[in-house]
Amino acid sequence: MKKVKVYIELAEFGYSAYMQESGLDYGCTGEGATVEEAIEDFKKSYDGIREYYVRHGKQFEEVDCSFYYDTASFLEEYSKAFSLAGLERITGVSQAQLGHFLHGRRKPSASTVAKIQAGVERFARDLTAIRFI
Repeated sequence: MKKVKVYIELAEFGYSAYMQESGLDYGCTGEGATVEEAIEDFKKSYDGIREYYVRHGKQFEEVDCSFYYDTASFLEEYSKAFSLAGLERITGVSQAQLGHFLHGRRKPSASTVAKIQAGVERFARDLTAIRFI
């Protein structure tokens, strides 16, 4: 099964989820006020396209979708759970820089994106290792 990246980005109305160039003869998008709504709308779009192909006897190529945030969307979504100060401690990227990314004043470099990704992954591993008694 082909793997396809689905990008989640901030949009004027909330969030959008879309497939980048995938080499498929179809594409899907989703929109919503929240990330969850955008992903759910994307999945409905995918299911609708699959149903259309089946109904019309056309070959439909199933795909395995992985969802990717752009930095601004991640920061917007998770700023409800983490302060920029907390994200600075997790990622090692300054609050000022994170604020610029969040508000669209700057785009992070590839190395900064990698640093944020590594920090978030480290934090997630730490959280999943916690056991309560």
